[in-house]
Amino acid sequence: MTNENERVQSWVLGDVEVIRLVEWHQPFLPTSEFLPDVGADVWRDNERWLAPDHWRPESDRTAIALQSWVLRSAGRTVLIDTGAGDGRERPGMAPYFHRCQGNFPGLLARAGVRPQDVDVVVNTHLHVDHVGWNTVDADGEWVPTFPNARYLIPAADDFHFGPDNAYGNGAQDVDRLIYEDSVAPIHRAGQALLWEGLHRIDEHLTLESAPGHTPGSSVLRLASGSDRAVFVGDLVHSPVQILHPCCNSSSCLAPEAAVSSRRRILGRAADERELVVPAHFGGAGALEVRRDGDAFALGPWATADPEQGASAAE
Repeated sequence: MTNENERVQSWVLGDVEVIRLVEWHQPFLPTSEFLPDVGADVWRDNERWLAPDHWRPESDRTAIALQSWVLRSAGRTVLIDTGAGDGRERPGMAPYFHRCQGNFPGLLARAGVRPQDVDVVVNTHLHVDHVGWNTVDADGEWVPTFPNARYLIPAADDFHFGPDNAYGNGAQDVDRLIYEDSVAPIHRAGQALLWEGLHRIDEHLTLESAPGHTPGSSVLRLASGSDRAVFVGDLVHSPVQILHPCCNSSSCLAPEAAVSSRRRILGRAADERELVVPAHFGGAGALEVRRDGDAFALGPWATADPEQGASAAE
């Protein structure tokens, strides 16, 4: 996505305004590295619609968006995931996240959202690209970016990535840095709320555990009037995982649980006609899914209309 006007998009679902904030959309890891269970033939056979939003054939790299979502619901402002942050030490994660410089505050401002306006921050899970703007550097100290917000953090992820489990059991050294600069300050400020299972935010929004990608991975369901949507975080990184739900990304910590959660959430979305909104899809960013035997097929992609809200279109 290169058009600046497309980096902030607004939909309406029932009584909820949905604002999409896109920091960047670009080639990411090679397909064999990021989605190792997806065969080369799957990419080639679907090139017509995968390229360029989800796959760059010339380099055989996946393409993803780094993005967040703002929901104005029941009189409150809810922010889903906070990107990678600015100026963070993320060794081994260059060029995407190590000392990166972004304009997330600028995107929020263009959406008419000030940091003090945010009432709820949802971290769907605690990976690097979902918690970065939880905090900002204030004279050498990391402090919450959103001073009036309650941060909803999955308890299982907080345990797994926190000091009680020695920062992910030491699997990746960078997990300690992520927790210390983007999560621990939220606890110190008394703004963290740990939850598990189900957590009701308001009459339209409910958080639900969907473990596998991480121990506490979660989805947020929206139901308002006749409109339904599910913000699925990293349940799927690419549309090919909808066609082949048994295929995990290389960052899924518990592969069997991830497949089970993916099938369950996608199945319910198909049955209830929920708009599926993944964390990293480029292009339209959201779509409906349909059942196709034991797997799923892509339904209509969403289109954003400032006056009519989100609708589905082929």
